[in-house]
Amino acid sequence: MDMGWMVPVGIVGAVSARHAFTTWVKAKHGYPLDDEGRRNRRRHWRGMAQDGDGIEAERKIMLLTNENDKLTGQVSRLEERIAVLERIATDPAERTAREIEALRDR
Repeated sequence: MDMGWMVPVGIVGAVSARHAFTTWVKAKHGYPLDDEGRRNRRRHWRGMAQDGDGIEAERKIMLLTNENDKLTGQVSRLEERIAVLERIATDPAERTAREIEALRDR
C-alpha cells in the first residue's frame, strides 16, 4: 500500500492548522487580522510614513477612544445587571416560596 500521498496532505494540514492558530491568537489579543496592519507598521518603521498617515492615525485613536468610552459604559451597566441577577439567584428559596404563597392566598 503506497502512503506517499499522505506527505503533501500532512503538509497542507499543518500549514492550515498553523494559520488557523495564528489567526485565533491575533483575534484573541486584538491584533489586526489582515496584512494591511503589517504593511503600515513596516512603512512606519522605515521612516517612510507620510504626514497624512499621522492625521489618519490621530483620527483612528480618537474614534477608538470614543468607542472605548462607550464600551466601558456598557460594561458598567452589564455589571450592574449581573449583580441584580446574582442577588436573585442566590436569594433563599424559602423566601421566594413564602412570597409565592402570599400571592396565592390573596
